[in-house]
Amino acid sequence: MIIIGITGTLGAGKGTIVEYLTKSRGFAHFSVRGFLLDEIRKRGLPENRDSMVVVANDLRKINSPSYITDQLFLQATNKGKDAVIESIRTPGEVESLKSKSQFYLFAVDADPKIRYERIKKRNSETDRISFEIFLENEKREMFSDDPNKQNLAKCREMADFVFDNNGNIEELNSKVNTIIAQIKNA
Repeated sequence: MIIIGITGTLGAGKGTIVEYLTKSRGFAHFSVRGFLLDEIRKRGLPENRDSMVVVANDLRKINSPSYITDQLFLQATNKGKDAVIESIRTPGEVESLKSKSQFYLFAVDADPKIRYERIKKRNSETDRISFEIFLENEKREMFSDDPNKQNLAKCREMADFVFDNNGNIEELNSKVNTIIAQIKNA
């Protein structure tokens, strides 16, 4: 059993990799976003990116920097099959997950304008924003010295594999397939 974590910038293709792994490779999917949306609903907060950041930071501060992904890792291991955990955002999460066996971190990125067009098409409750707010959100999540807060730049540095996703879905899927084969044959 292997567990893959996915980190990356907004609209870079994290969900595309998850879709490929679940539909083509039979991986189980565990989502930080889903975990946070459940908690946001319990707290009666608006379902938006600001609430996601506040709730995630709060849970990490109260419990540990890796609390959310540790919970998802536990669910994944209980499932007993290859799994993917989507949206790793903090170095503490990466460190905790890398201390466990058979864990690999994938990072995905693309040009900001391409990513913005992707999130506009996705049109989820947290994606209905201007390009300026999109860039501000990303800047807020890119760097932090606080282990409880998002630091996508550091997570990318810690990744085992980094994917450039400026192309199409088939190109990304091919890159992912090559790496999965490499991992499985290691």
